[in-house]
Amino acid sequence: MVGKSREPETHLALVRRARRINRSLAVAFPHVYCELDFTNPLELSVATILSAQCTDVRVNQTTPALFARYRTAADYAGANRAELEELIRPTGFYRNKTNSLIGLGQALVERFDGEVPHTLAELVTLPGFGRKTANVVLGNAFGVPGLTVDTHFGRLVRRWGLTTETDPVKVERVIGELIERREWTDYSHRVIFHGRRVCHARKPACGVCIVARDCPSYGEGPVEKEVAAKLVKGPETEHILALAGLAS
Repeated sequence: MVGKSREPETHLALVRRARRINRSLAVAFPHVYCELDFTNPLELSVATILSAQCTDVRVNQTTPALFARYRTAADYAGANRAELEELIRPTGFYRNKTNSLIGLGQALVERFDGEVPHTLAELVTLPGFGRKTANVVLGNAFGVPGLTVDTHFGRLVRRWGLTTETDPVKVERVIGELIERREWTDYSHRVIFHGRRVCHARKPACGVCIVARDCPSYGEGPVEKEVAAKLVKGPETEHILALAGLAS
């Protein structure tokens, strides 16, 4: 029964439910993508570092001027600190981020011939990189499957009862065992899209949620369709509401 406590799940049942959720999300969000603007691995690396504690929208407003001024790893390595700080100031924590970007440029020049490496083991050694940033770059710049465990991702997989872990590395490991590896990158995007558009932290739009039948937290937000519909955000809103049986 939707919204009621469930019997303890076997691992097989958990895998099946997790994959049903993924298939449902693919219906709601058939075209997923990285919402950071970039044209190459270096730009994505920089944009992802800037996205810490900042919205993708704000980062995308900031990076055109930045990318026009700094085109190579060597450019970041030799950057004037005050100038770089001023360019990225709108993204917040700009002093720490400037340290990361200059350090990133230096590390790429010194250790990788100025090119962004394409393995997780190498990426996580770079300044400003953790596993989340590394997986964003792997999945979206190099086509290597990766799970991006950001705030939305962790919140939703716990809300769905797929894991109780809070440590991002542990969350990544658990979900990696539930979802097919080839799906990891798109699954990450779908979960993040859903978290931004439908399954909000404070008031999820439960009444129009496509994964409601597989969600043990159904009912945390309004279940009346018309009320829930007003909570949906983003360019897919019309499609999501149509799936819920609401005409535009």
